[in-house]
Amino acid sequence: MPLIYHKNLSKGGELGFWQIEETETYFLDRLELFPSEIHQLSKIKGRLRLEWLASRWLLHTMSGRTLRGACLKDEYGKPYLTDSDFNISISHSWNIVSIMAAPYGIGVDIQREVEKIVRIEKKFIRPVEKESLQEGTKIPHLHIYWGAKEALYKAYGRKKLGFVRHIHVDPFVYNLSIGQTTAAIHKESYHAYFDVFYEKVAECYMVYVIEK
Repeated sequence: MPLIYHKNLSKGGELGFWQIEETETYFLDRLELFPSEIHQLSKIKGRLRLEWLASRWLLHTMSGRTLRGACLKDEYGKPYLTDSDFNISISHSWNIVSIMAAPYGIGVDIQREVEKIVRIEKKFIRPVEKESLQEGTKIPHLHIYWGAKEALYKAYGRKKLGFVRHIHVDPFVYNLSIGQTTAAIHKESYHAYFDVFYEKVAECYMVYVIEK
């Protein structure tokens, strides 16, 4: 399946979705994996292998490069592209993978709707954020808050970041199709501010963040 969603962002950034309908062989025949990538893939089992391969193919497709660079992980598990100054963020949900790449701080998250998100609400929603929830749109609204905080966690990229304590999403009125808000990360001496964008794409809630 080709790229099903592609968006050019400011200052050279890009965002893309790939719907997986291929087999592992499809991607392996097209990706010339580096030894470090082969080693990384050998540790992945089941469906995650296909998502891993699809994300690397999508990243290469979006790059427009003839020769691909290795997509590896740093000491904190954050993906990066060798021989590139671009930041990389990866997300996947069921048969959809998403890649965001830009020469500035970014993060992306995609997820299918699940009713059980209300059970973990206290783990990621601050009181001021909770006040913005409306009964009729509570579940999708929660998915946007969760997606924003996942995307901000990825943008930070150093783990040990509390979704309630350190990640603050400015309350917003949920829009059924597309919308935006702002957010900040405050942890000790680290302070960063972001624009947050959300949209429904291919039955997934997609949220991405761009550092100001």
